[in-house]
Amino acid sequence: MSKKLLIAAAAVAMSSGAMAQSAFEGFYGQVGVGYENNSFANKTAYGPTFGGNAVAAPSQSAGGFSGTVGLGYNYSVAPNLVLGLGVDYNPLSVKSSQNGATNNQSAGVNTTTQASNRYNIFVAPGYQFGADKLGYIKLGYSAEQLKAQNSGGLSTSGTANASGYIVGLGYKQLIDKNIYVFGEANYMTYSNTAIGTGGGIGTNTTPSTYQALVGVGYKF
Repeated sequence: MSKKLLIAAAAVAMSSGAMAQSAFEGFYGQVGVGYENNSFANKTAYGPTFGGNAVAAPSQSAGGFSGTVGLGYNYSVAPNLVLGLGVDYNPLSVKSSQNGATNNQSAGVNTTTQASNRYNIFVAPGYQFGADKLGYIKLGYSAEQLKAQNSGGLSTSGTANASGYIVGLGYKQLIDKNIYVFGEANYMTYSNTAIGTGGGIGTNTTPSTYQALVGVGYKF
């Protein structure tokens, strides 16, 4: 009798384990393409032209093509509930149009600002709908490289690293056992960052990005 009970208990445990395992569980790799809009807000410019003081500069924006490659792992924590850990990288750059800042004597500097080499490290709690659909959110750390380019008589440039966080919302749809398509909407914001461009010249800005992606992935 006890042997039958043990067999029954093992069968229930195996059944429960199988029920808890999501079709999305395991390692994955994916690529995505889309569009992003970058804002370079709260800008100031500083340098000898401004008597060593920081002066207000117009905010800038830059929109363009966006793309990412990503890797991660999804783990089933309960029936229909998944916890993902992931990283993605965007090697592309988006550059703003030129604008300028002037002091009271109309002396100034014109700059463009560029964002590139962005990466995100995140957790992605998700809920599986049916057998092949997964909705999820992304929460985590984000970093990117900023470049400021001066023009005219002050032709200098410099780079700095900005750090902040990412929040996002996504959806994955399996089209066979291993291949899926996905869509994401992400928002990234960063702390105020100083970009020195040489000769005591530079700019401060607070960047942020809205991004929309679609893509394809493979679940191992």
